Amino acid sequence: MSRFLKYSVGFDCSKDDFQACTSVIDDEQKVKVKASRKFKNIKKGYNDAVYWINKHCKEKIPVVITMEATGNYYEHLALFFHQEGYHVNVVLPNKAKKYMESRGIKTKNDPVDAKGLAQMGAEQNLRKWEPYTKDIYQLKLLTRQCERLAAYKTQVSNQLKSLEHGMFQNADIVKQLEDMLLLIKTQISESKKQIEIFIANDEEIKSKVEKILPTTGLGIQTIASVIAETNGFKLFRNQKQLTSYAGYDVVENQSGKRTGKTRISKKGNSHIRRAMHFAALSAVRGKEKTFLDIYKRVYEKTKIKMKGYVAVQRKLLCLIYTLWKKDQVFNSDFAQSSGNNEPKTLFQLSEEKKVASKELEATLDRLPCKKSPEALFQL
Repeated sequence: MSRFLKYSVGFDCSKDDFQACTSVIDDEQKVKVKASRKFKNIKKGYNDAVYWINKHCKEKIPVVITMEATGNYYEHLALFFHQEGYHVNVVLPNKAKKYMESRGIKTKNDPVDAKGLAQMGAEQNLRKWEPYTKDIYQLKLLTRQCERLAAYKTQVSNQLKSLEHGMFQNADIVKQLEDMLLLIKTQISESKKQIEIFIANDEEIKSKVEKILPTTGLGIQTIASVIAETNGFKLFRNQKQLTSYAGYDVVENQSGKRTGKTRISKKGNSHIRRAMHFAALSAVRGKEKTFLDIYKRVYEKTKIKMKGYVAVQRKLLCLIYTLWKKDQVFNSDFAQSSGNNEPKTLFQLSEEKKVASKELEATLDRLPCKKSPEALFQL
């Protein structure tokens, strides 16, 4: 007779309600649906869901809850069940989508999505979700607001420049845009001050930020954005996880004799990449030898400036992570651990290279890695 291993509950959240599905998996890896129901996305609905789960999950085996990170509609629900002591998994929508496709599920509606999430939670050992602390969440709101305002500023400035080159102009529209631009600039200034005040009022964060600030290219806004988007690096064990989360992981496209382009995935937190973009520009223009060497090396190999800047972005992100974890000040000869107890040099300054024999040369794109003009990171 088969034995049940764990219950899995899938939640598909929307603004007003959430669809729930309870499943159970046995030692033969068979998943069976036990019940399905919709609840209101309010406190009463959460309590009703707890009663409903207890009603259908009677055996003393683990219960896991899986939901998608849909905007911020899931946040109150996830926090409630986390505080109730449940094992909560929050997965990215594209990960859930790919899982559904792998199962051959073509229909998309709330009950089907909830069932798929329940099966995903039953079959996979997903990482437990940890909520943001209240302080870090406030910092995240501030940095994202500052980012949005900067985007609005660019948009309004472009509109003004466009009007200037028009055949005819409207003074009233120009005045409105100028007033709007002035207001946005004022709000950006206020948001930056609030971020600085927030950091100054937290002694632990302030101490670590002050040790990272001497690094060329990194300012308070950039460091604050990275800290806020990563929850203070709370769930990251090494640089590989961090670069993947930010979308800087390298993706190869090769099968048999066909070899496509190698690039970064960009499937990660775009807010981090946006912050690191300007930081990399400043670091290279500041002529900090460590970053300038990386940029020049990649540019000489690829003849593409942006790939050089992306390499610097990745290194800067890893640098912030390492300095934050080790609570140390940056220096150009800095050596650090990758996070998995394997000591490595953060920035390879030596020119010595190991080259495989001609028969064993690794390929990247269409040419060996030491010759390819499309290599993203040349180490």
